[in-house]
Amino acid sequence: MTARGIDSGFKFLNSEAGLPISDSLIEYSPAKSYGTAFLVGILNTLFVSFIAIIFATILGVIVGVGRTSKNWVISKVSAFFVETLRNIPLLLTLLFIYTVALGTLPRAKTPFNPIEGVFLSRRGLYLPDPIAHDGFGLVVAAFFAAIAIAYFFTKWAKKLQIRTGRALPKTLISLLVIIVLPLLVFFILGKPMSLEYAELKGFNFVGGIVLKPEFSALLLGLILYTAAYIGENVRSGLQSVPAGQIEAARALRVPKSVIIRKVLLPQALRVTIPATTNDYTSLVKNSSLAVAIGYPDMVSIGGTIIGQNGQAIEIIAMWMAVYMTINLIISALMNWLNSRVQIVER
Repeated sequence: MTARGIDSGFKFLNSEAGLPISDSLIEYSPAKSYGTAFLVGILNTLFVSFIAIIFATILGVIVGVGRTSKNWVISKVSAFFVETLRNIPLLLTLLFIYTVALGTLPRAKTPFNPIEGVFLSRRGLYLPDPIAHDGFGLVVAAFFAAIAIAYFFTKWAKKLQIRTGRALPKTLISLLVIIVLPLLVFFILGKPMSLEYAELKGFNFVGGIVLKPEFSALLLGLILYTAAYIGENVRSGLQSVPAGQIEAARALRVPKSVIIRKVLLPQALRVTIPATTNDYTSLVKNSSLAVAIGYPDMVSIGGTIIGQNGQAIEIIAMWMAVYMTINLIISALMNWLNSRVQIVER
């Protein structure tokens, strides 16, 4: 570094970046510092990883249940999904989604317009942008109040079931409260929100919310790839449940859907937590492949910074520190969850 005239240290983070970034969750311009640019990359990594973890978990549970299904078609489709995606490198999956699947979309001048205000093209998916007006804060407050009401109702319903044996539809009632109460306040206040629609001007759209192809390809690839592994975890967890419990439920003429929700999944998901923790941490690290399709994550932006000022050692150290911190937090949260749901034997 001395021979190349490069000063070591992190002072460069305060220098002007001059680096354009297409996707940013915070206010950013090329006049901002390298530190701000790197922060944008961290937030982009966290954002795509958080969403991917949620949807990969949901899809993985569905696939895992499908693999144990007695229906031949569902079982084989689920097995094909798992065996295909687990045995293809994630990088190839991302490139296929980005260049082939999204590359077949129409051009911006002739977008696919399934419903009013929604446009799908090679430029991305454009959705109406909700603009809040005076009074919308009360709608948000009603939403959080509905969550609190649903939480206390669920606790009360559980105590009622233990005391009297009467089971109320807790999930259905809670969802209705969370949906109906904010909507009721929304209409009472006269709909304090408007929608800004995207419009085609020149070669691209202006306005609205856009999900760009790079973000969509990375998100979809991470979801599909991780869901295949989570699906296998769920399958093994389901198969670990003693057969006697399933037979007992069938002998009591319990519906199959109730057996899955009340007997199989609660025990299976408890078993899958340790293995799924590893899948979550792998997903965060796999997000670094975003550099291959042009999504500005932490690695992509950091690589550009290295190319501009040669601070490779510092940037790599920052990458390592951020990934280690994120994964240690995920491990701590999952270990806490694991300790809470494990059955304590006497």
